[in-house]
Amino acid sequence: MDADCIAGNIAEVWERVRAAAEKVGRDPKTVQVLAVSKTHPAEAVRAAFAAGQRHFGENYLQEAEDKIAATGDLDIHWHFIGPIQSNKTRSIAAHFDWVHSLDRLKIARRLSEQRPDNLPPLKVCLQVNISGEASKSGVEPDALPALAAAVAALPRLELRGLMAIPAPVQDEARKREPFARLAALLATLGGTLPGLDTLSMGMSADLEAAIAEGATLVRIGTAIFGPRGT
Repeated sequence: MDADCIAGNIAEVWERVRAAAEKVGRDPKTVQVLAVSKTHPAEAVRAAFAAGQRHFGENYLQEAEDKIAATGDLDIHWHFIGPIQSNKTRSIAAHFDWVHSLDRLKIARRLSEQRPDNLPPLKVCLQVNISGEASKSGVEPDALPALAAAVAALPRLELRGLMAIPAPVQDEARKREPFARLAALLATLGGTLPGLDTLSMGMSADLEAAIAEGATLVRIGTAIFGPRGT
């Protein structure tokens, strides 16, 4: 996909964000767009950056490392949003500004221990298995308070909020239900852990439903870059 198409897509996504936010009485500036650049080349990242995009998300570490190196001259905020294996934590801690997919204390401890001292604390979101899918990563809602408290106590991490990838549904009204549950979990946690301000939820197909329920960050891949690898 050429640079003009990517720029046009970004403008369309921001228009969707604006309309969705204003529909529920929210300031569109309270919603951040994360461009999910997995499987797309560094040239696509550069095109999106030229169009004003600053936050980019990657799922696969080796691919991300290559892309980060190839765009090192750009002031990009990199977010890791994929599953985290123990042998990947050192590189993730060194290369990323955010991690959205944290769901185990063991991984959190490794990220905190391996975060370089010359970098600010790593901003993290806890991934919640909000739809109860056996195939999905994420902490179960009942286990969330204990994990959140333990992660918040780690010195080189900054717990910012929650992330979820709900099971896909077609019915527009039902799309909002899991997002509402995640927002309620964040509100409950906020009673004991003040400062949590991030709801990472919503993608290309359901960003409107997510914004209606309070999303502060929507993860958009296809609507910006087109189908994977094109």
